[in-house]
Amino acid sequence: MTLATVAALVACLMLATLAVLQICVAAGAPWGRLVWGGTHRVLPRRLRVASTASVLLYAGFAAVLLSRADILPGSDSLLVRILTWVLFAYFAVGIVMNGISRSRAERVTMTPVCVVLAAAALVIALS
Repeated sequence: MTLATVAALVACLMLATLAVLQICVAAGAPWGRLVWGGTHRVLPRRLRVASTASVLLYAGFAAVLLSRADILPGSDSLLVRILTWVLFAYFAVGIVMNGISRSRAERVTMTPVCVVLAAAALVIALS
């Protein structure tokens, strides 16, 4: 198993965990302090919709990373290569944004998640 394969599996595990969290908060679970700036214990309707949409984005993120890691087809596609670097940049920005969140719960949980996702995306992008 290559390092890129391990990184892709780790990233997918993190993205799946985030998807479960987003589904829960979209359904009204009182974990809103972990997402969307952490200002709501239970998310308002508009953020519930955004949480639902984020699950679809996570699936797309996973597909790109799995493709670039050569687990799914298309690893040599220019689009997949570019999107992998875009994901790395997105997760790197996520480190900063979650790190400066007013919500302590979001800072403590989501910043490390973004660090792992950024590291995994970097390993995959460099493969």
